[in-house]
Amino acid sequence: MAGDDGLATTLARRLRELRQHGMPTAIKQPQLARALGVSVPLISSWESITAPKAPPVERLEGYARFFATPRSVENGRAVLHHDLSAEEEIRRQELADELLELRAVVTGRAPRVPSQRVNRPPDAGPWYFEDGAPVTIVCGQLGGRLRVDSIFTDPQSPDYVSLYQYADLDSLVELHGHVRAANPHSDVWYLPPSLVTSDHLTTHLVLLGGVDFNDLTTQVLESLGVPIRQQTRLTDELDDEGAFEVLGGVSHWPSLRKEDDRRILLEDIAHFCRGQNPYNNLRTVTVCNGQFGRGVYGAVRALTDQRFRDRNATYVRGRFQHAQAYSILSRVRVVQGEVVTPDWTNAENVLHEWSA
Repeated sequence: MAGDDGLATTLARRLRELRQHGMPTAIKQPQLARALGVSVPLISSWESITAPKAPPVERLEGYARFFATPRSVENGRAVLHHDLSAEEEIRRQELADELLELRAVVTGRAPRVPSQRVNRPPDAGPWYFEDGAPVTIVCGQLGGRLRVDSIFTDPQSPDYVSLYQYADLDSLVELHGHVRAANPHSDVWYLPPSLVTSDHLTTHLVLLGGVDFNDLTTQVLESLGVPIRQQTRLTDELDDEGAFEVLGGVSHWPSLRKEDDRRILLEDIAHFCRGQNPYNNLRTVTVCNGQFGRGVYGAVRALTDQRFRDRNATYVRGRFQHAQAYSILSRVRVVQGEVVTPDWTNAENVLHEWSA
């Protein structure tokens, strides 16, 4: 397999050909390296004719995604798009099959057979991740003083319930089931922020809850440049409701009614955000947040409720198809304690939108 014309160079030549001729204009190695999240020397080694190295399968999937659409390079900036059209998705699958077969020839390993490709489940919507990569749901965690009964919260208790620690359990149960159904061939995990490792951060990342119980949400939103900050409710003021503040704009507050010694939630604020994972640009990050738990649940239900998910998904595609990151702040009405799923196509429900 040695020599310039040997089998060992077939993949390297194809990768170089894609970079030089696979787009309307030639792509430079530094541009491609930034899009794939690797170094320029790695790109050079994969294209080397004298000493070629076969890229990992994951990187070849990235190549296929990049060269599936001319939108990968806009104004000289190279990025990976996860919002491929039906035609672009066909091109991506064809390129992936071709490159992985060439890799199999070079490495002597069995290629991936196209018939083994995972088909998109019906009604999967935006919660379908076609690359088959793992998904990690990080759910806010209740502090010790909020977990009252030690019978259920003490790990040494016979009646210990590990789910008791989660702040947004309704949202976690709803979303975990939906994501697993939409991605039957992906590993889908859930855990509290205190147990997150670097391996979790580089999967498709989903964050439930915000500033009060999930510090990771704030870090990610700042990394994406989202111009929204959430005010905490955990203060000494019992009536402090907090708000979502649009930087340079207005603040949006939930609506409550006082009844005897109780506060009744009438309307919460939901924040849905999706963008490129700042820890792995081949993956996504999604935030479902609210000022109260009902807002978090509303952000989740917007794309899981079978009555509204399709129209909301269509709305997102129409508004943000070419955005690297986007954010929607919406009302979530609460009627007799029940969350009414926000319809984003109703302008009254959308309080603020942003896209990168």
